[in-house]
Amino acid sequence: MLKKIDPAISTILAAAAVALIGGFAVNASTQSDTLLSSVAGSARADTTSLTPQWAASATARVEPKDGEVRIASEVGGKIVEILAHTNDEVKAGDLLTRLDDADYYNKIYAAAAEASVRERERADEPATGPALDRRNADDAVASAQRAVFQAHETFDSAYRAWKTEKGPDDAVEQARKDLAAKQDALAAAKKKLADVEAEPGMPLEQRLESSLALARSDLRSAELALERTRIRAPAEGTVLNVLARVGETAVPSPDSALVVFGDMSSLRLRAEVEERDAAKVHVGQRVVVKADAFPDKTFEGTVTSISQSLGAPRIATRGPRRPNDVEVVEVMISLDGRPPLFTGMRVDTFFKLDSQASSEAMTTTAKAN
Repeated sequence: MLKKIDPAISTILAAAAVALIGGFAVNASTQSDTLLSSVAGSARADTTSLTPQWAASATARVEPKDGEVRIASEVGGKIVEILAHTNDEVKAGDLLTRLDDADYYNKIYAAAAEASVRERERADEPATGPALDRRNADDAVASAQRAVFQAHETFDSAYRAWKTEKGPDDAVEQARKDLAAKQDALAAAKKKLADVEAEPGMPLEQRLESSLALARSDLRSAELALERTRIRAPAEGTVLNVLARVGETAVPSPDSALVVFGDMSSLRLRAEVEERDAAKVHVGQRVVVKADAFPDKTFEGTVTSISQSLGAPRIATRGPRRPNDVEVVEVMISLDGRPPLFTGMRVDTFFKLDSQASSEAMTTTAKAN
């Protein structure tokens, strides 16, 4: 027989069941609202992230103003002297490295002796009128060339003495000025000879004159061969690295550089922009630069040139490797001021949107006013 349930107890149990069901409903509703809010927030965040912050980005390397110059020898030979040191400030024509040159001097002495004999022989052959004018002009060129060679030797001697702290500073500058004056005199003598030879009615050279011209040509060739044993600074700049060692044999190859040289008065970047972003970059565009070595700093620059051809990337990227079929366009960027970056350093470049650059320019103008 079933017992009757007290109405008061049933009422209490029913109220408890209603409260429990209501609690579950409220909790489910709250969780649902929270989930919807989270999804909506994520959607808003995703929508915001779709707005581009930069026109493009690329990996770049830092270079000197006109790029790195890897100076190699024009001839093979044993390295006997190294005058350049890393971070040396040098001028155009300064001696950096010298190869063994004993054999070249022997050839110069022999060629000079032969030219002297030919000069004495030619003196017995008279010349008048235009032929005499040409002979005098030719002699002036030969004399000026010998003077330049001697001035070069004097300058190298003074420079080597100064680098080894055995000579005064002013001797180098005086020798440099004297060399420049001799080179100017040679240029003037060559111009005079060209003007004389261009005169109408100029007779052909005589046999002894031709023999002398050949002997002088051999002498000049010997002097030029000696000059190729001198590795000189191509312009005013800084010695970035010295790869040569005394006793090694120099090889005339671009892959066997003896000295790395560059103009460090300013820096530039060589960036590689992927093909898909090539149309987003233009000359004059502002760029922001980040380097791992300076995590709390940013540097800026301006796009100065864009290559008109695509090619394979040459700068290794961090993280996942690029696909092999990706091609890039080379973009040159001039950096503002002189940032404390090292040549060869790999950096990340971010190309500003034109609207972003315009807004920053307006802000800067407003602050200035």
